[in-house]
Amino acid sequence: MKIKLPLTRTADSVLPGYRLCMSITLGWLMGIVILPLAVLLISLSKYPAADLLRTLANPRVQSAFSLSIGASLLAACIATLLGVLVAWVLTRYRFPGAALLDALVDMPFALPTAIAGIALSAIYAPDGWIGQYLAPLGVELVFNRAGIVLALVFIGMPFVVRSVEPVLAELDKELEEAASALGATRLQVFRHVILPHMGPALLSGFALAFARGLGEYGSVIFLAGNVPGVSEVVPLAIITALESYDMAGATAMAVAMLLLSFATLYGFNWLQHRLRRGMGAGA
Repeated sequence: MKIKLPLTRTADSVLPGYRLCMSITLGWLMGIVILPLAVLLISLSKYPAADLLRTLANPRVQSAFSLSIGASLLAACIATLLGVLVAWVLTRYRFPGAALLDALVDMPFALPTAIAGIALSAIYAPDGWIGQYLAPLGVELVFNRAGIVLALVFIGMPFVVRSVEPVLAELDKELEEAASALGATRLQVFRHVILPHMGPALLSGFALAFARGLGEYGSVIFLAGNVPGVSEVVPLAIITALESYDMAGATAMAVAMLLLSFATLYGFNWLQHRLRRGMGAGA
């Protein structure tokens, strides 16, 4: 009489359906992410290198890149500060309407960016609800660089909130109480207890807000004014090149933006990994 032993899972089968799941994952990455980006890079070979370099050396294009990077960086910093404050309120306080406020945080994710631009311009334009009171004071928030930053803060802040909120919710409050019992001030508790645990998530939210700002187009077109050398960002410059049938110029700017975004995200991910390893070693 032979006894059949139950089949044991092999070492390479980490999860049930591992090969199928991995095949679907790789297929999705190849078809939706990697292949289109590879085609964009390959399309560079269609154009002379001199034309591509001439496009990138154009003062108008360099001004657009400088504005995109600077505005995205400033907006990410502002969004990070506001996002931490909003996440702190949502996780540390209980008040009427908290669920509604939590839902409103996600609105920029679902709202078409063009609609966001129209709404922001209706509010902050010189004849808008708030802009009409700021205009006599000489404060203009649309049709200039301030409008670009305003739009990027609007679409970037939810990334920070959703990155930091889970960390604050799971942070053991006994650590804060112990630090307070030892005589630490509120600022010291935040700096030495809360901030180190929040660091990787904070960096992730900042990176997502910055990268999202680099490629934002829909909301910016209603608030920037698209003045070359003044309020023209790279996405607007690419659209302008496409409308002028300058495929070489549009491709050169698109690939440069692609490489910049990839380098930015890779750098932030590497730094985030180092921070987490440092936290693990410190523990």
